[in-house]
Amino acid sequence: MDLKLVILFLFPVVIGSLGNLSLLCHSVFLYCSGHRSRSIDVIVRHLTVANTLFLLSRGIPQIMAAFGKQDFLNNVGCKLVFYLQVTAKGVSVSTTCMLSVFQAITISPRSCGWAELKLKAAKHIGRSVIMFWVLHMLLNIRVPIIVSDKRNNTNIMNIIDFQYCSVMISSKEKTTTFVALTLSHDILCLKLMIWSSSSMIFILYRHKKRTQHIHHSSISSRASPETRASQSILILVCTFVSFYALSSLMYVWFSLYIKAAWWLVKTSALTNAGFPTVSPFILMTREQFVCESTRKK
Repeated sequence: MDLKLVILFLFPVVIGSLGNLSLLCHSVFLYCSGHRSRSIDVIVRHLTVANTLFLLSRGIPQIMAAFGKQDFLNNVGCKLVFYLQVTAKGVSVSTTCMLSVFQAITISPRSCGWAELKLKAAKHIGRSVIMFWVLHMLLNIRVPIIVSDKRNNTNIMNIIDFQYCSVMISSKEKTTTFVALTLSHDILCLKLMIWSSSSMIFILYRHKKRTQHIHHSSISSRASPETRASQSILILVCTFVSFYALSSLMYVWFSLYIKAAWWLVKTSALTNAGFPTVSPFILMTREQFVCESTRKK
């Protein structure tokens, strides 16, 4: 048993899962209590579900392996665990992107064009999030084929050993197609996040400039709850991009080298767990600001 690894993986799994479940329960409680459900709440619920699913499916096997139990999953279990990991991670990327875009639309100027766009965006959010789950379930249908338990990889040379399961490195043609599909989705989401974040920064800057000319202390001394909620979304996006950059470096290493080093496998697992662990606590600050705005109204 490696106690250091147990502690390292136990921390994000416990803290991150509790944070995501707390945020999810808070959102469901408000909905069941008769509070008016906001469109953005739907995105947050699915994001917390995806983050929790990823943390549990990635973290628990790593903890079990650190305890020395490396053969606790059979072939079906390995395929299911990895399929849940990649699907949940993809949905997390998509919903984070949607959250950023929708917040940018929400705080945009109330012109006729933007008002119509807000109504259309709010109307189709539920369908879009469900579509994300279906899309990533179909996109990652190849994953169970290349994953197996450790008992079935004795004659396979080109594998990545995760201690509890193994991933086979297939031909370059199949790998290139799969990587191209995944990267095209991720790059599109990153572009949308950069656009929406830039829009929010510009809108918030203009709002700050206008409020500087207002000398009433109750308005000028403190930013509005909507502004601070937007700032928390910006922090969330910056956090995502930072962890995604680190995760991409690990992914490139896996793609270039047949035999991945032990430290690389562990570091990759911790890096991928970073955003799902931190994001619920950033979103909790947003919930606080929005609730403050609701009470004032």
